[in-house]
Amino acid sequence: MRIRSDWARNTDLSKRFFLFSLAAAFVFVLLLSRLWYLQTINSERYDRLSEKNRTRYLPVASPRGPVFDRHGRLLVDSRPAFNISVMRQDVEEPEELLDWLSLYLEEDRQLLEERWKAGRRFPVYRPVTLAADVERSTLERVMENSFELAGILPVVHPIRHYPYGDMGAHVIGTLGEVGEEELRSGDYRSGEYQGKSGIEKVFEEYLRGQDGVRRVEVDARGKELRQWEVEPPKPGNKLFLSLDAPLQKVAQEAFGREAGSAVVMDVRTGELLAVVNSPSFDPALFARGIRSEEWKALLEDPMKPLQNRAFRGQYPPGSTFKPVVMLAALAEGAASSATTVDCQGSFEIGGRVFRCWKKGGHGLTNLKKALRESCDVWFYEVGLRLGIDGISEMAKQLGLGQETGIAIGGESSGLVPSRSWKKERFGAPWYKGETLNASIGQGFLLTTPLQLAVMTAAIANGGTVLKPYLVSRVEDWEGNLLFEQQPSVLRKTKLNPAQVETVHRAMTAVVNEPGGSGWRSRLSDVLVAGKTGTAQVVRLKEDDGDEADYESIPYRFRDHALFIAFAPADKPEIALAVIVEHGGGGGRTAAPIAGEILKGYFARREQGEAKKTPPAQGREGGNP
Repeated sequence: MRIRSDWARNTDLSKRFFLFSLAAAFVFVLLLSRLWYLQTINSERYDRLSEKNRTRYLPVASPRGPVFDRHGRLLVDSRPAFNISVMRQDVEEPEELLDWLSLYLEEDRQLLEERWKAGRRFPVYRPVTLAADVERSTLERVMENSFELAGILPVVHPIRHYPYGDMGAHVIGTLGEVGEEELRSGDYRSGEYQGKSGIEKVFEEYLRGQDGVRRVEVDARGKELRQWEVEPPKPGNKLFLSLDAPLQKVAQEAFGREAGSAVVMDVRTGELLAVVNSPSFDPALFARGIRSEEWKALLEDPMKPLQNRAFRGQYPPGSTFKPVVMLAALAEGAASSATTVDCQGSFEIGGRVFRCWKKGGHGLTNLKKALRESCDVWFYEVGLRLGIDGISEMAKQLGLGQETGIAIGGESSGLVPSRSWKKERFGAPWYKGETLNASIGQGFLLTTPLQLAVMTAAIANGGTVLKPYLVSRVEDWEGNLLFEQQPSVLRKTKLNPAQVETVHRAMTAVVNEPGGSGWRSRLSDVLVAGKTGTAQVVRLKEDDGDEADYESIPYRFRDHALFIAFAPADKPEIALAVIVEHGGGGGRTAAPIAGEILKGYFARREQGEAKKTPPAQGREGGNP
């Protein structure tokens, strides 16, 4: 019995051992199968996850360099903005991610998808910006739900800030996202912004900083675990403009709701003290990435706020061209200060009648009266004696009909016609009637406000045509001079000083003597010299030239109003040109604007703030 009991016990133990062995073998087989599954069947997925769980280098964007006015007032700076980016290598379900982000960002789903697709052209380790300059509350909402959004990367990114709003927007310029060409060069990253117009574009190499980098450790979902080290970014350099911010503000406000342009220039150096394009636009729209509806609204605005009228707008100069004709006539002996013409209100040639703006005529008119009261018949007579080529030569000598070379890009050249030009352009001879039109600044003639300012400055300073400039200098953050613009002479026109003085006296009479057409620009304490102009847009019915009822004429058919001036008349410091689109007579709308600008300049001069700031010390840089 005992032997049987021992045998039964041994048998029971053997069964248990067998069962345990079988269970162990089963577990081993399961582990082996799982290992085989992980390493063979699903190895690609886990290799990818393992690859993600590593050290990552993330770019740190550098702020663009600040822009100051001539006295160090900050015109453009950078501020921190929150961007939502994604690392594509961490995203397994992009459709789901875009659905969630569209909800959290309250952004159009299609727009997010377009940005995602645009980012697929570049390496997966580059962050792709899906939303720029989001509100803090939006960022917090996204990050609170980021456990559902693998690959989300919040980025603090510098963005342009404009303390003066739209002031000087056309000069400063716009930013835009880099295109494919820049990305292929390797100098820019996806989503990075660069200068697209104005100073921002021309001085891109100085304003653009150098990005830094962060070395961080992330988990398999792309979430940052810790930061190892940071190489800080280097901001762009400091750029100083010749503009005077308070004067720029006065000039811009003087236009009110009128469309047009004004350019104010130092007649001694070529510095531009104010450049107005009215209406303006908000450059901050472009700095953060302009939306399609915003872009469409700017393009469809009938007042054309995006147009850089000062440098690219081309207008007939009207009677502001008469000082050029007068100088040419004096230089060629076609007229003198004693030349008198009997103006009866019209001038006939070849069976065609050319009328004076004053229907009843000006009567016996000498040189001074001709400019003071803008007598067209006097200039018809003198212009015919002079001939178109004589007029053309003086106009070109004074800077019209050619680019000034200002470093901003896209400048228009205008047009000064001649016999040879017409023959080449139209294959036709020049007619005397066309000379009459050119004598009063009409016909083929086209100028820009900048060219008119350069011309006026040359008349004011005795014939030296200066190259206008906007950027005075560029400095790095240690104060080292990287670039400095020195006054530059385009040409010295050989004008007779006595003849120049004759024209100066006539232009002074325009503003300060009875009957002068520019009296609305007069100042009580400073002698101003100027000339009004009215440029015809379309030919309307004849009138007596007095204050026309422009309210009854459709806006687009009204004449342009122009005014040029320099002051003080006896010792010129500044010259300016004002154009008011469809503003009617120059004396009625352009001269008062010029008066406000001149008043602002001399008020600041009395305060000691309109003087030229001394140049920074250091080496001179080259032109960009």
